[in-house]
Amino acid sequence: MARPRRSPISNPLDAFDLAILKVLQRDNRTSQRVIGDHVNLSAPAVQRRIRRMEGEGVIQANVAVVDPARVGQGLTIIVMVQMENESVELVDKAKREFSEDPNVQQCYYVTGPADFALVVSVEDMADYEEITRRLFFTNGNVKRFETLVVMDRVKVSLQVPINVPG
Repeated sequence: MARPRRSPISNPLDAFDLAILKVLQRDNRTSQRVIGDHVNLSAPAVQRRIRRMEGEGVIQANVAVVDPARVGQGLTIIVMVQMENESVELVDKAKREFSEDPNVQQCYYVTGPADFALVVSVEDMADYEEITRRLFFTNGNVKRFETLVVMDRVKVSLQVPINVPG
């Protein structure tokens, strides 16, 4: 499976776009009027820019960041996965399997001693054991995996650092 190409941005991001993104990353419920006041644009101009950035994939989602413990997912685990064979087909298959699992919160294809780094959210160790059976032990291409149990969520952020010129 070929890696999907990202379509180029038809209009490069300018200082207004970057300033809008910076506000939206802090709180995507900020009204367009308030954003406009902050970046010196009208609310309709802000709305047009946000729609364009959504259409071009710059803004990928508008989500709520949830405390896992408050919804019964009290254990976060980082898993380093080493594959037996790194053929394109098998790596793409692993990417799909990891991406489709609802307990896998983040999946990174990485360099170094591991091939994948996963962030997994589970209720408890019994839940994690079931996931290891499903994703790793029954997958003939997983050579080994290392489990790191998170003791404290020191920082959780989905914000991308944005430097606004000017």
